[in-house]
Amino acid sequence: MTPSPGPAAPLPWLLLLLSVTTGLVDAISVLGLGKVFTANMTGNIVFLGFAAAGTPGFRVVPYLVALLSFLVGALVAGRTGKAHAGRPLRRWLLVAAFIEAGLLWIAAVVALDFDIASQTPGASLYAIIALTGLAMGFRNATIRQLKIPDLTTTVLTLTLTGLAADSSLAGGANPNWRRRVGGVVAIFLGAILGAVLVMRVGLALPLALTGLLVIVGTAACALHPASAEPVAA
Repeated sequence: MTPSPGPAAPLPWLLLLLSVTTGLVDAISVLGLGKVFTANMTGNIVFLGFAAAGTPGFRVVPYLVALLSFLVGALVAGRTGKAHAGRPLRRWLLVAAFIEAGLLWIAAVVALDFDIASQTPGASLYAIIALTGLAMGFRNATIRQLKIPDLTTTVLTLTLTGLAADSSLAGGANPNWRRRVGGVVAIFLGAILGAVLVMRVGLALPLALTGLLVIVGTAACALHPASAEPVAA
């Protein structure tokens, strides 16, 4: 499912903002939840391998919780996107934003009694991993259906590869180089902000802020006239 050609105009700006929130979520999960990613599943597969080999400091269960919750979130997003075929793009975007933000805000409430240093209570740890994993899985599947080139909002490996392989030095024409660089910078800045907040105030505030940015950015995008166009199946 993709949006019709008209509505694409406001989406790149929204996806850049969402890339900032990816940096925030990665800082929350890696720095606050004990070496686990809830936005980047490649890292979890690698860490799961370390844990399976008995490497000190790596545990199997957190990575399995993150992976499973991410998959469930992506599954729900796939069904949600298909249900919005033929409806205005803004409706789909707002529904997706409220689902993602709601999960992040619930995680923020759970995080109020979570201690980063001791990683306790354990139930809160796994609840935050699951809730943020669901949110990021939902987001990734939604972005995948939008099919906006060079703005996945979470993964930069292909973006960086494209920057180098398509550059003038490689004989290319530098397609979408501003968008690609913008995505890298956005996640970098989000990671800085997230790290500062996690170290200074804990997890609840950055989680709440991430949800707020998702809602505000999506609402601004939804106000654009192009977002009234129907989503193509």
